[in-house]
Amino acid sequence: MTDFVHEGLTDPDPRTRDHLDSLSQALTALRAQAATLREWGTTLATLLDSGGRLLVAGNGGSAAEAQHLTSELVGRMNADRRPLSAIALSAETSSVTAIANDFGFAEVFARQVRAHGRPGDVLITLSTSGRSPNLLAACSAAREVGMTRWALTGPAPNSLAQRSDASLSIDSPDPQTVQELHLVCVHLLCAHVEANLPAAAPLEVALEPSAVPVAAGGVERSAP
Repeated sequence: MTDFVHEGLTDPDPRTRDHLDSLSQALTALRAQAATLREWGTTLATLLDSGGRLLVAGNGGSAAEAQHLTSELVGRMNADRRPLSAIALSAETSSVTAIANDFGFAEVFARQVRAHGRPGDVLITLSTSGRSPNLLAACSAAREVGMTRWALTGPAPNSLAQRSDASLSIDSPDPQTVQELHLVCVHLLCAHVEANLPAAAPLEVALEPSAVPVAAGGVERSAP
């Protein structure tokens, strides 16, 4: 293991050392798969710019990372550009609870995939174990509707990676390390998306004066 005490680490606590060692080792392995994120980002840039949609799903901490990913695309990360269509399925709380109540928790993502997914769209699943039944069901639903399926997982082989069209697996037995490096993957993926979008068009188009009718007294009224 790398001895972080000799690299400026002032906390001798073994938990600190072990956690940073785990991150360092898994990050080295991630470098060998970095081209996958560039390929995904290039593909997503073309898809989203042409009106396609990204769906993202995960449980627990991975649900938070799914929302992090979609927020970077619907909002922005670096470039000032138009919003891109990306939905974190765990954030649809009324849908999630209704589906879980009526159809079972294994269907909470699959039913949303069938509702929102279209041929050519992309589903990204995030899982530290690669065994979550609701993510496996979501992959099956995505295949039914003609979506592309990508997975960010923990160590391979695992069921989720095998059921996906492509996967990137973090080589660490520690779920915390896997989730932390999944966030690195999220940021790199979004950076590649933004780098491969066409030159940005103006974000806002000024309306012609006649396009916003105003009634007497300066109160706006709806157009006929």
